[in-house]
Amino acid sequence: MEEAERIPISQGHALHLCVLIHGLWGNPSHMTFLESTLRKKYAEDRLHILAAKGNTGSFTYDGIELGAERVTQEIEDTLKALEHEGKRITKLSVIGYSLGGLVARYVIGLLYSRGWFSKIEPLNFTTFATPHLGVRSPLLGYHNKLWNLLGSRTLSMSGRQLFTIDIFRDSKKPLLAVLADPRSIFVQALRKFKNRSLYANIINDRSAPYYTTCISETDPFTKLDAININYNPKYSPNILDDSKPFSAKSPSTPEPLYTRLATSSQTLINGLPMTALLTVLIPIGSVVYLVTSGIQSVRSQQRIRLHEAGRAGIGLGSYRIPLMIENARSTVETALAEANAGHVEDRDGDKLDPKTHPSITANDIMNPASSSEITAFPSLALTEEQLLMIKNLDAVGWRKYRVHIHLDRHSHAAIIARRGLKVHPEGEVVARHWLEEAFEI
Repeated sequence: MEEAERIPISQGHALHLCVLIHGLWGNPSHMTFLESTLRKKYAEDRLHILAAKGNTGSFTYDGIELGAERVTQEIEDTLKALEHEGKRITKLSVIGYSLGGLVARYVIGLLYSRGWFSKIEPLNFTTFATPHLGVRSPLLGYHNKLWNLLGSRTLSMSGRQLFTIDIFRDSKKPLLAVLADPRSIFVQALRKFKNRSLYANIINDRSAPYYTTCISETDPFTKLDAININYNPKYSPNILDDSKPFSAKSPSTPEPLYTRLATSSQTLINGLPMTALLTVLIPIGSVVYLVTSGIQSVRSQQRIRLHEAGRAGIGLGSYRIPLMIENARSTVETALAEANAGHVEDRDGDKLDPKTHPSITANDIMNPASSSEITAFPSLALTEEQLLMIKNLDAVGWRKYRVHIHLDRHSHAAIIARRGLKVHPEGEVVARHWLEEAFEI
């Protein structure tokens, strides 16, 4: 990181563009703390920050690909505007929070396919609490099955994609599976980034649980009292140690039966007021949520139809490109063959062939000490598609940072201090770790 800090900067020229992409139901203000943290460290003449705003609020219902096309247009418009001002962007970072991380993975595929990575160096790609495997509950039980059923049908196209019940275009696969396909422009684009990192909450993330945000087929943090958590001393007690995030506790003598019964009874009594309150509030809240989601889903479908008809202000044809490298190459070859009516030499073939991109480089090998220990835990009831996503995404290589939020019952918002440090003070530690350990200028 120190070498990057010493790069000479021309006064008045923003060389590095950092794009921040918010999540479901979100807006640019959700990324305010991350933006302000970046700005405190880097002036405008070193780093230009774009907090994407095209998917504000219920517009996030419209699907990952439509959201990504909006953000890509924002990025391209920004690059052109900066160039008009005499500011030459040479480096790019893309940061996604929650659903925004999936949008970000689609965005970089579009940028890559449109030739931007030959002009701009892809430097940092980071996701915070992003459900890379979707949000389908891998747990058994009727309430989890009910969640999988209702959740997938209350968020329009985004809901179907997050629960992996969609079929994306002619791929015969869900969009998330296409995003993780090694042959796709999305994985090829991801490989281009020098630094790839993700931050995952180990507990209390009710929007995006650990297994999906950390791209893991196990969850060793379901019972914290059964393990010893090992923290990074510099960022304790919020960031776990990279090489050995936890260790198993030695067997202990169980407490006497009467002690366990007394503890359970006291816990039950203490929880009665909250249970009574939730018994009243949950049905009311559920009705409001379903009605609101129904209205927004109808509006979302109307926007999607306008977009597909080319009447949504985005050049549809510009972003509907072949998603697989083989398809892209075939399209180019066909066009050239028709134009030249002769033999065509595929000069870029070797660059695009996945075989020429090693699955894991020396720089990408991650947490070797902890891998075997984590796999000792039982695998979750994931689908075959999710297991394949894990294999493919892990082959790209990530730095995975596990986050322990103590002071907030809903860690999904706290990981980026979505409502500021007064509400989410532990978000400061996460942001500081990101800037010092995972972000390069």
